[in-house]
Amino acid sequence: MPGESPLSMMRPPAQRARKPMARHARRRRRRILAPAAIVVGLAIAWVWLWYDAAAVADRALAGWMEREAAAGRVYSCGAQSIGGFPFGIAARCTDATADIKNIAPPYAVRAKSVVFAANVYQPTRFTGDIVGPLTLAEFGQAPSLAAGWRRARLSVRGVPPDPDAVSAELDELHVERVGIDHGGTLFNAKHVDLHGRVIAGSPRNHPVIEATFHLAAATAPTLHPVLAAPIDVEFDAVLRGFKDLAPKPWAERFREMQAAGGDIEIKALRFAQGKAIVIGAGKLSVNEHGKLDGVVRIAIVGLEDIVPLLGIDRLIEQGIDQLSGTPGSAAQGIDALDRLIPGLGGALRESANASLVENLKKMGEPSTIDNQPATILPLRFADGSIYLGMLRVGEVPPLF
Repeated sequence: MPGESPLSMMRPPAQRARKPMARHARRRRRRILAPAAIVVGLAIAWVWLWYDAAAVADRALAGWMEREAAAGRVYSCGAQSIGGFPFGIAARCTDATADIKNIAPPYAVRAKSVVFAANVYQPTRFTGDIVGPLTLAEFGQAPSLAAGWRRARLSVRGVPPDPDAVSAELDELHVERVGIDHGGTLFNAKHVDLHGRVIAGSPRNHPVIEATFHLAAATAPTLHPVLAAPIDVEFDAVLRGFKDLAPKPWAERFREMQAAGGDIEIKALRFAQGKAIVIGAGKLSVNEHGKLDGVVRIAIVGLEDIVPLLGIDRLIEQGIDQLSGTPGSAAQGIDALDRLIPGLGGALRESANASLVENLKKMGEPSTIDNQPATILPLRFADGSIYLGMLRVGEVPPLF
């Protein structure tokens, strides 16, 4: 046959056909075995990659716990494990406890479990899901606060001990006092989230931090009358003047800010409650006494709804105290007015509120928010005291 050698032609026909068939069988086996070998090789490589990433994640978690311990927050687990193979890394901590020793008195915080997860290709970026309920108690005492939620998630990005970004998100959060004498709800919110990230510098060298905070349908009636009805809050600020992000008390950080001439730039603030809306922006600094100075220009829709919540009744009562010369007699004085002429005390309050609203509108500048009439006013911080226009509405305690 054409193409065959003389020796091949001298062999029997069956033997001459066997060799091409053998070559074909070998080629077919190679076509089957090569992909199988590639799959096995990739599987071995993935297993090695997972175990290597799991080791990196384990070291990173240990590094974050060491950093927290240096800051006076010691974490422990009743039982812990690491898993998640093959598509992720999950570190589980059941009966999680945090001993908060950097405040007086020290507290113990307990949760049912915490699970931190990371991707194989990003083993130092953790997302943690916390399973409640969470309790807070002084050392050696029964819990005084309890918190629950539908979902609570924490995340941290960076290489210990230097975080690049930290965030917390909670859905349907509620916080309650517990115990025989202190039962009751302190705080409720449909959604809460807090995010912080380094936007300039580095965690070890003069970091500039952007912090955002959001509240949705939040109430806290026992903290302040303003918080009795549901509110939505959006807050975005940039903090400058810190030396680094090493573990230290916040009072020390604010001392660094004051010494460096740093500031708190409020890029955006929005507060909405019912028909009332407040938006604003401005800049604050910390003075040598640790108190806030600066101005935030705010625009207010529904000034007449907000003014009654700013303590006008207390201002009236203070005036009655001064007139009577008997501290603490204001409530009795207003009650006496009501007994003398029913409704006179309430009319006095309403008249003062209406007069104050008109005066604030005259002091402010007209504007609009969401196509609604608004009034622009300065919210001034002077040595910790807060003034809306000329009206003193509150006090911020010293930051150090």
